[in-house]
Order: sequence, then C-alpha cells, then structure tokens
Amino acid sequence: MGIFESKSEEPEYSAPKPAEPVQKQELDKPWRSFKSDNISELKRSLEEFTPSDPNVKDIKILVAGQIGAGKSSFINSINNAFRGRITSSALVNSSSGGSTSFTTKLKGHRIRSGKVALPFVFRDIMGLEPDALAGSQTEDIVKAVFGYVKDGYEFKKNPLTHEDQQFTSDPSLSDQAFCLVYVIAADTIQFTDDKLIDKLKVIRQRISERGIPQVIVMTKVDEACQLVKKDLRKIYYSKKIKEKMQMCSDKVGVPMNYIFPVKNYHEEIETEDDIDFLILKALEQIVYLADDRLIENSDN
Repeated sequence: MGIFESKSEEPEYSAPKPAEPVQKQELDKPWRSFKSDNISELKRSLEEFTPSDPNVKDIKILVAGQIGAGKSSFINSINNAFRGRITSSALVNSSSGGSTSFTTKLKGHRIRSGKVALPFVFRDIMGLEPDALAGSQTEDIVKAVFGYVKDGYEFKKNPLTHEDQQFTSDPSLSDQAFCLVYVIAADTIQFTDDKLIDKLKVIRQRISERGIPQVIVMTKVDEACQLVKKDLRKIYYSKKIKEKMQMCSDKVGVPMNYIFPVKNYHEEIETEDDIDFLILKALEQIVYLADDRLIENSDN
C-alpha cells in the first residue's frame, strides 16, 4: 500500500445523548383549592338547599357515560358522603371485563342525608357504547333530559316513541333534568372511541339548544396518576390529571371549569373525608348549575 494512499475514515465519536428527564408530575402550585376541612359546611349547605322554583320539588340530574366509567358508583358515592357509610342505591357491576351495561333501565335515585330525602334526584341510564345500535341511544338520552321518558323504561336498540306507554307526552318541570352529567374515566379517556365521543357531541348539541348545562365528572383519578393514588390531596397539584381534564374538554367540548375529577368509593368499607370532599364539591357545582337553569326557565 502506498504511503500516500488514504486510510478509510473512522466514524466520529459521538457521546450518548443524556436521558430525557422524567416529566415532573407535581406542579408547584395547585390549580384548585382542596379544603376537606370545610366538608361539614359544604354538606350542610347542600342539605339546606331548596330549588328556586316553588313548583319544582326535586331537581333532576341525568347521568350518562361509557360502560364501566363509574356512573352508578358516582351516585352511590354521593349517598355515601351524606350518610357516612357505604351504600348501594345504584347497583354496580364489579366485573372489569363487562362489555355490556349493567344498568338497563332508567332509574331515579334520591339522595338522602340520614333518613332525610334531599331535593335532588339522579337518574341513571344504560351505558353508552360506540356502535350505533348498542347501549343507550342518543335520542333516548335527549328525551330523558327533556322529561319524556318515565322511570323504569328499559333501553332498546330502537329509541322510545310517543306510542310507547313509558313516553310522557307533556312533561312537567319536575319531570325534566336541568343538568346532564357525563361520567368519563380518567385512566381510559385517551382510548375512548371516536364514535362514542360523537354520540356525546350529538347529545350536547341537542340539549344545548334548550340551555341545559353539562358537566363532566372524571372518575378513577387514582388509576390515572400515581401521585394521586398515593395522596388524594395532591389531585390539584397533578399535572397528569389536569392534562386528562384538558383532553376531556377538547374531546367533548365541555369547559375546564365544568369538569370535576373525583374518586368513587370502590374498595373502601368506610367513608373518608378526602373522597367525600371531591364528591360533594362536584355535587355542589352540579346542583347550582341545574338551579341556575331552573331560574332561567322560570324567567322566560
């Protein structure tokens, strides 16, 4: 080999890139205040609540959501918070692999504090499914909000018609729901089928035409964030939970201040103040939004 023949160039050494820093999940400041020490005051204000319209005895609130998101558990958790023990007004399916809704009929659940019935009723419906003819139908949910569907109606593939015996042709104010609550699981929101989101958007558009407020109750926050799983009081410090809420807002169109992250009672056998605070705070906002709509309806 000649002395002037060039050697093959060796590749330049490049130092390995530093590992990406672990994303900080705990924010420096909370984005909402967590005041579980005020739980007695919060509970008392809800116990003393009365609807603004004297013609309405109970404010009705309709609860919709994907199968397994925790609709019935949310209703039970509200009752738990008031009664100071675990209750089972709304039956819950504990199977994690269920592909069909455990709730098949429209049923109203009265909230009680001790033995006293409070003036709001949550109406539980069959879970939503992505397929057009599966789960509760969007038209039935809209009719239930407007008061056309009687309690006990069994959801079918075909929507309720005015010829059905469980159709109320001239609903009173007391028959109508003045708030719709979407229950969405925080740990699966990113995997939610677009067809299901489209159903929610259709419902949202239809009832928005009558000014019915809608909120999102975001459940299973402890399954979505390890920081929150370790300490529920960190929920408003959690960057991940806030991102999940923003995802809910972007997908469904509900503003961030109408989204309430909660932990339903699931494994517990006794009530806990931190769980109760989040549940009751969500309830407070739901009830007052519903009452605001009732006032507007009375003024028109």
